[in-house]
Amino acid sequence: MYKNLVPRFISYVQTETRSDETSSTVPSTQTQVEFAKVLAKELKELGMSDVAYNEQNGFVTATLPSNSEKEVPTIGFIAHMDTADFNAENVSPQFHENYDGSEIILNEVENIVLSPVDFPNLKNYLGQTLITTDGTTLLGADDKAGIAEIMTAMEILIKDPSIPHGTIRVAFGPDEEIGIGADRFDVAGFNADFAYTMDGGPVGELEYESFNAAQAIVKIQGKNVHPGTAKNTMVNALKIALEFDAALPQNEVPEQTDGSEGFYHLYDLNGEVEEAKMVYIIRDHDHDKFIARKEMIQKIAAKLNEKYKTERVTVELKDQYYNMKDIIEKDLSIVTLAKTAMENLSIKPIIEPIRGGTDGSKLSFMGLPTPNIFAGGENFHGRYEFVAVESMEKATNVIVEIAKLNAQ
Repeated sequence: MYKNLVPRFISYVQTETRSDETSSTVPSTQTQVEFAKVLAKELKELGMSDVAYNEQNGFVTATLPSNSEKEVPTIGFIAHMDTADFNAENVSPQFHENYDGSEIILNEVENIVLSPVDFPNLKNYLGQTLITTDGTTLLGADDKAGIAEIMTAMEILIKDPSIPHGTIRVAFGPDEEIGIGADRFDVAGFNADFAYTMDGGPVGELEYESFNAAQAIVKIQGKNVHPGTAKNTMVNALKIALEFDAALPQNEVPEQTDGSEGFYHLYDLNGEVEEAKMVYIIRDHDHDKFIARKEMIQKIAAKLNEKYKTERVTVELKDQYYNMKDIIEKDLSIVTLAKTAMENLSIKPIIEPIRGGTDGSKLSFMGLPTPNIFAGGENFHGRYEFVAVESMEKATNVIVEIAKLNAQ
């Protein structure tokens, strides 16, 4: 439907922009800086105003001035530039027109197959045009689909001044995948009354409830001696690490929870007899349960230190973001606006808690209420990622419809 939407998307995903959590720069990678400048140039060429790249926070921002005689709220649309920590070099998108529901061979040489047996969600896309990877990289629809949709929606509104809209602000930011991109966002300078992140999954997703999130770094100090003379002397840090994890509820892990159920997720463990380090993410939608989860981590450490009669286990806890529902539910009109826009386009809104977080989780607590809207992609962060062209078109339409409704 929109001749520039798919070419934009393909161009974006072929630009490598992974973030790097070990970096101390802002953005965390130079590739994001370079991509931001490409986007800034494109925004100017479209005819957007106030286009700027902020070197302090890595965000590209721009304005579409109002064409309405009415005083209406200023809306922001936001997407992130970085992709997850999976191979993103030499992305080679593959097109599959009129998808028939069968398995898709992504890479014949390496026998990598996108199968509806493993991914039943494929059955939702019969007859549509799917864009997949070649099996060796991620695709990058998270969140370059969102960028392409926002950019295309702005192009539509600029080229057709008969569509009424208030002032619209857009922002493309870095480092969402490593959880720090929104930390430096200039909410006051952005000057929007509310915003939406175009960063969700399948068509219809509309999310204003996220996890509360924290990270726990557990460090364990052992004592290494020769195993032949280790009796009553050796303290094996790796064994203590296993004890620590075994003390947590074993069914409260990502692979055994869904919906609004929280979890502990051990995603990194390394070490040796002398010392070990474990990294957990802690998630819960309920604020009180979230606090209780953090307390449990500390209690387990205390019990192990008591058992070993010295402080062998230390815990560093850091909150990452909070449930944006606590802010957005104070005024649900912005959720209603997006919901109505979808319904006007015959899209069934799917309003469910997101089992994760978006930049909107932080931005909402920074003074910019920001629900999350679908961008269309599925199976994010890996070789089986895909997006339907039709999904991206629908997301673009939703942006335009929100703008129209807001001006009424």
